[in-house]
Amino acid sequence: LLREKDMVQFTKQFEGQLVPEWKDAFVDYSQLKKDLKKIHLLTNGVEEEYTETSLIKTIKSSLGKLSLFGNKERERPRAIKVHRKLASSVSNSDVYETVLLETIADDTDAAKEFLMCLDTQLNKVNQFYKTKEKEFLEIGECLKKQMEILIEVKDAFNQKQANGESTQESKEDDSLSCTISSEEDSIKSRTEEIQLQEYCLEDLDNNGEQALKSPRSEESIKINNEDSKLRRVSGRVFSCQGRNLKIKIPLTNPSRKFSAISYFIKEDLINQSSSKKRGPDGVNKLRISKKTLNHAEKMIKGALTELYKGLNYLKTYRNLNMLAFMNILKKFDKVTGKQILPIYLKVVESSYFNSSDKVINLSDEVEEWFITHFAGENRRTAMKYLKPHHRKESHSVTFFIGLFTGCFVALLAGYIIVAHLTGMYRTHSENTFYMETAYPVLRRVVYMFGLLFLHLFLYGCNIFMWRKARINYSFIFELGSKNELKFRDVFLICTASMSVIAGVMFIHLLLLAKGYSFGQVQVIPGLLLLVFFLIMICPLNIFYKSSRYRLISVTRNIVFSPLYKVVMLDFFMADQLCSQVTMLRNLEYIACYYITGSYATQDYGYCMRVKYYRDLAYAVSFLPYYWRAMQCARRWFDEGERSHLVNLGKYVSAMLAAGTKVAYEKERSIGWLCLVVVMSSIATVYQLYWDFVKDWGLLQHNSNNPWLRNQLMLRQKSIYYFSMVLNIVLRLAWLQTVLHSSFEHVNYRVTGLFLAALEVIRRGHWNFYRLENEHLNNAGKFRAVKTVPLPFREVDEED
Repeated sequence: LLREKDMVQFTKQFEGQLVPEWKDAFVDYSQLKKDLKKIHLLTNGVEEEYTETSLIKTIKSSLGKLSLFGNKERERPRAIKVHRKLASSVSNSDVYETVLLETIADDTDAAKEFLMCLDTQLNKVNQFYKTKEKEFLEIGECLKKQMEILIEVKDAFNQKQANGESTQESKEDDSLSCTISSEEDSIKSRTEEIQLQEYCLEDLDNNGEQALKSPRSEESIKINNEDSKLRRVSGRVFSCQGRNLKIKIPLTNPSRKFSAISYFIKEDLINQSSSKKRGPDGVNKLRISKKTLNHAEKMIKGALTELYKGLNYLKTYRNLNMLAFMNILKKFDKVTGKQILPIYLKVVESSYFNSSDKVINLSDEVEEWFITHFAGENRRTAMKYLKPHHRKESHSVTFFIGLFTGCFVALLAGYIIVAHLTGMYRTHSENTFYMETAYPVLRRVVYMFGLLFLHLFLYGCNIFMWRKARINYSFIFELGSKNELKFRDVFLICTASMSVIAGVMFIHLLLLAKGYSFGQVQVIPGLLLLVFFLIMICPLNIFYKSSRYRLISVTRNIVFSPLYKVVMLDFFMADQLCSQVTMLRNLEYIACYYITGSYATQDYGYCMRVKYYRDLAYAVSFLPYYWRAMQCARRWFDEGERSHLVNLGKYVSAMLAAGTKVAYEKERSIGWLCLVVVMSSIATVYQLYWDFVKDWGLLQHNSNNPWLRNQLMLRQKSIYYFSMVLNIVLRLAWLQTVLHSSFEHVNYRVTGLFLAALEVIRRGHWNFYRLENEHLNNAGKFRAVKTVPLPFREVDEED
């Protein structure tokens, strides 16, 4: 039982560390276990039928062991023999075939099937490892040349400064002058440059045969007029330090595009107005600014980091597969009673994927390059970038979680008791001044932070569940130890923040009870919002600085969609915002309340009466769905898959449904009500289909698990059926807009908060299965190692 338990634990560990993109290339451990189970059943049947024969064999073997004479090799003949031969394909790789020399469990078919499957897995692992190794070696060789060029150009900069050039021109622009190729303006030359750049980029951007199948390889040559101008200027051929080079900084984000345009315009103006740009032979000069060189250095640094990460993934691939072969062979020996492990394991150890040391050598070289050129000979600093270590969990975090939880419960209980005694939350109460005057602003602030931290708390629960289910969420989110929050950290942030909010609510109520004016008390919600905003942008290394800044950068990428390339973390966070429309609308009201000065005049309904605020409510309701739709459009543009356009249609339907709801809130007529029902029904059906089929990967009619999918991380299948029903119920929360159901003695504002909280809970519930499907099937088709384009291109004189 213990060994069976260890095997189950290894299976979970093995599946938890798989790289989703490479999943099919790993050893099919589950299939090997199924084949082994057949042998186990056959062996048990034979043992029950021929117990006497087995007893005689045991006695004979014992007597043979007691014999002083005889050779042990003859007593234990080899049960298998592994043949190694060269494949006839161009791959030039070895192929292993195992021959069974004696019967196992009086049934050779099951054993042959198992050994055949074992050979297939070994050949598959060797072939994939060899392909990936070749790919990484080519990238490493390319990076080595880039490093040489970068060092030469930097040396030229240093030499220029060391020579003491202090002319007015060099003071104004710290740059390096190089000669421009005179043949650059020809159409043929430009075509060759673009083809060379695209070929080099495709070499890094695709894996083997996938490059031939990818639509990007066909569409990458198609460039519009505006972009081609930028590429032509950024891809000029220049001669520096005896090399003919091209430098290209990819315009991957808006700021880089704007800076590139301004830089190129400035450069062209200087080249046209100054005759000094021409050398004695009449050749044009190109000035490479230090800013451009810094961009190139960052690109090479990022490429080295990604290469090192890919090499570590390949090391993990080798180690996991080695452990898988060892464990399954141990189990085979235990079931059959044969000594297969030492024979086959020797073959596995000598096979290519385990014996090749090229990846280890390249990994050491990358470390040396990074330490020497990007870390100032400081190995510890270099390893923080290349291989960051996870923070150790501290008991103090658990202590403060309990402390702040107790504070939050006590403060909230005190607030509820006082509120109940004064009767301020009852709809038919004489003491309604608090609800109609002082409370609206505080309510919106509390609702906003409450929904936000409820979402964060559910994210912490998701992290806990992902860890229990061994889902590699940090790999999927492309997070490192600096940015990654563990579930205890998330719970600490939630409990501490909610304790502060509950304390502010309690103080707010007590100050009003003691007779302070509304104008003085209403400053408190604004101060609370300001404090949280200052903490978010605080430059000091406190309060999880790296995580805060990572959140800010992701928010920037979402807001400026589709200008940024979409990674999974960006669209995952944009999906979270789609469930926070209520929070955004409250934020809109608070901003209007304090910016217009309504807090001073105590005109709490001003922002609700102004026309531009009512129009802005439409935009706020649209924004999360618009951002997500633009991300889908960008992914369709980058990847060329029509499924992204279909996904875009889902968010367009959600935008229409949200717009009709806002319009119905303003003008409650039968026509708008019918339109809300129609648009919301269409959007709900659309979203449910996408949730179950695309995001969760369920409802597969040909699956081994009825109407689920073949691979499941949770043992209880009923949980998936229950989750689908729960998702349907929570998706139908918009019916409250139509039914207007209310609870007795409960204010309608509290009912609205409750419905908004249900949507946040639905999103937290959705998150788990979305990440599970991504981990198992790589549903988003994201790369394990990102492609980082390189800045320098060396061009032959003939080219």
